[in-house]
Amino acid sequence: MTDASRHAAALRALAALDLTDLSDAATEAGLDSLCARAATPYGAVAAVCVWPRFVARARERLAGTKVRIATVANFPAGGEDAAATGAEIAQSVADGADEIDVVLPWRAMRAGREGDARRLVDAARAATGARRLKVILETGELAEPDLIARAARLAIDAGADFIKTSTGKTPVSATPQAAETMLRVIADSGRPVGFKASGGVRTLDDARIYLSLADRIMGPDWAAPARFRIGASGLLDALVAELRGARA
Repeated sequence: MTDASRHAAALRALAALDLTDLSDAATEAGLDSLCARAATPYGAVAAVCVWPRFVARARERLAGTKVRIATVANFPAGGEDAAATGAEIAQSVADGADEIDVVLPWRAMRAGREGDARRLVDAARAATGARRLKVILETGELAEPDLIARAARLAIDAGADFIKTSTGKTPVSATPQAAETMLRVIADSGRPVGFKASGGVRTLDDARIYLSLADRIMGPDWAAPARFRIGASGLLDALVAELRGARA
């Protein structure tokens, strides 16, 4: 891969990055640092993704920028309480969230109780309103391609704007195999649904795997930030280092 092509891939990945801090030790000071890092000499990330309790502060810190505020719901457990999830999302929207990443009840999917999973996603869609809804499938726990595909179709049918691989909190997070399954479901759906890889994407080479899959399955112009995201906490530093080297 040439320096020029690596540079171009790093710019694409940076523009599509959901810069994330969902650590158990997250603090307000860490949130401030995260927001400050969201704008780089090479462009801004697509969004920051933070715990619900930090949404209002992130909105203040990022006022006047194009960086979106994403937060999580039903996270990371992926339970089945639709009412509680809807209330959680409604509060995040009131606090200023632009995007909601909600965990699909993957245990219900795995047990064949798709109706229970659908009810929660329906509640999340209703509470999210006009904001962007990303449904986390937790593909490492679903494991089987057929089950991942069923979960992806369920989420899309319920009105997901994006489908996302993982919470990053399980032993297996994003994999190319799961991503390919999800992208093919999106392609077959004929709907304007995006894709987000999350969990374990730490280097430019990791990011390129998912960009290349999207280019191959969806077409070379599809993987723009409105349709393609990468959720990561450590990837930004790797991308900036790559770009700094490419520019030297």
